[in-house]
Amino acid sequence: MRWKEMFSTIDAHVGGQPLRLITFGVPNLKPAPLREQIAEMESKHDHIRGWLLAEPRGHAGMTGALLVPSLLPDIDYGVIFMSSGGYKPMSGHGMIALATTLIDSGTVSIDGPDTRITFETMAGVIQARASVDNGRVRGVRFRNVPSFRTHKDLEIPYEGRKVKVDIAYGANWYAIVHAEDLGIVLEADKSLRIKLAGLAIAKAVTEQIEVKHPTDPALDGLFGTVILGPPQNDENTSRNATVYLNGLIDRSPCGTGMSATMACMAEDGLLQVGQPFVSESIMLSTMTGRISTTTEVGGFPAIIPEIAGRGQITGMHQFFIDPSDPLGKGFVLL
Repeated sequence: MRWKEMFSTIDAHVGGQPLRLITFGVPNLKPAPLREQIAEMESKHDHIRGWLLAEPRGHAGMTGALLVPSLLPDIDYGVIFMSSGGYKPMSGHGMIALATTLIDSGTVSIDGPDTRITFETMAGVIQARASVDNGRVRGVRFRNVPSFRTHKDLEIPYEGRKVKVDIAYGANWYAIVHAEDLGIVLEADKSLRIKLAGLAIAKAVTEQIEVKHPTDPALDGLFGTVILGPPQNDENTSRNATVYLNGLIDRSPCGTGMSATMACMAEDGLLQVGQPFVSESIMLSTMTGRISTTTEVGGFPAIIPEIAGRGQITGMHQFFIDPSDPLGKGFVLL
């Protein structure tokens, strides 16, 4: 056989944003705290991330997940989230897709109509609860890590004027800005304009401040820009386009971006505990959030958000690595 390596995956999506769960081919990582396992993956096996998530087998928007044993009590799985660009502390759509995939593939047994799976991520412990009907997952909600805002109405330069931006954490860090202030509309056919605006905001923020987690330096650093606008469907609360630092626009409403947005709304008195928050993406897919309870992180008021959505399995794949393929190691074009 001429192939150097072989890998198996199960692919799924939530609201149009994909997840690729790697089920075979990655060497076993030694039992260790999750962050050490991530470091081992990055130092010894990072080529696999490029093989499976970058082109020609993946693309710039592909999120990957690798399940590993956790040393923490009462945890079902540790999970390493990654992309063609690197490693992620957490992925909201990935969490929904992962729980859906594990149950619908038969990996996790159905435990009644409300099946729970607890994960350890780099950002913290996440509990997912799947609503199961007639043997299939109909939706997943997960309780995210504490989410909070560190900067309100930060004024940054944008196209010769100043715009106000909030900086908030929802398991990843986001600059949050309104489309109206940027002079753009959140429509799929305006994706290039949205991308450029999101990148400009992220660049201006990182030039002005250091985005730092108050208690965990490993979680420092801006992850992207959430641009908010009015929903097309009046039954929804708002629309968002989340632009990552590589310029990719999230096809889903972005669960971690929603968590950061909800933290801002809660502090401003616009969202109460238990009140539904329904966000739509530029693809018109939706996810629903609510505040479970309030807390604090490093002196900042914080919320515990719950995010809900529906995942769909799209395929099961086997990938081969041919050492004679000059592009086999992977590449990314945006």
